[in-house]
Amino acid sequence: MFFIGRCRVRTLFWPFFILVSFEKTYFCMMIKKKVIVAVTGASGSIYAKVLFDQLLKLKEQIDAVGIVMSDNAKEVWQFELGNQEYNQFKDFTFYSKNDFNAPFASGSAKYDTMIIVPCSMGTLGRIAHGISNDLISRAADVVLKERRKLIAVVRDTPFSLIHINNMKTVTEAGGIICPANPSFYSLPKSIEEVAGTVISRVLDLAGFEQESYRWQED
Repeated sequence: MFFIGRCRVRTLFWPFFILVSFEKTYFCMMIKKKVIVAVTGASGSIYAKVLFDQLLKLKEQIDAVGIVMSDNAKEVWQFELGNQEYNQFKDFTFYSKNDFNAPFASGSAKYDTMIIVPCSMGTLGRIAHGISNDLISRAADVVLKERRKLIAVVRDTPFSLIHINNMKTVTEAGGIICPANPSFYSLPKSIEEVAGTVISRVLDLAGFEQESYRWQED
């Protein structure tokens, strides 16, 4: 600790430290995320459903959520979950798969995060090769070119070499491949909790502050 005369430096500059701390806190509180969620026709609609539910709980951290669902995604949702509850998420804005007037079809809209859940291998392949033939692949192309965050929750097994090379390409372009592999050390008791172990990781990767099970933490 340094002194200037009889006044300690920490005491002398304490108001400055308080101001800087307040400004940092205020700045962090003001920044809210603009998120794109794409749902493709891969099996695993439960992951999309759990993500939607969790985003509603995190709405104080969100400025906007834009949803794009392929036709196959809606069919798979109805088959696997037995409902059309995706229509009930009125807090989100839904866009058709060919709506290139959607704001996040352009980098100027500054959507900072895109989550593709579940991500089919066909979608991943088109993204890896820059084929923007619908809003999902176009939005992913925009996110990558703008150096923002793309998270692809791939759900297929086993992986062919083509799949692996496409994942490598997307990773090298700045994307994050987050396979839909659940964890079990939190002792999940239901299918929703199992899916939630994946979505919790996705939300961590997206930079959200959330309450979730942490290994070896009380």
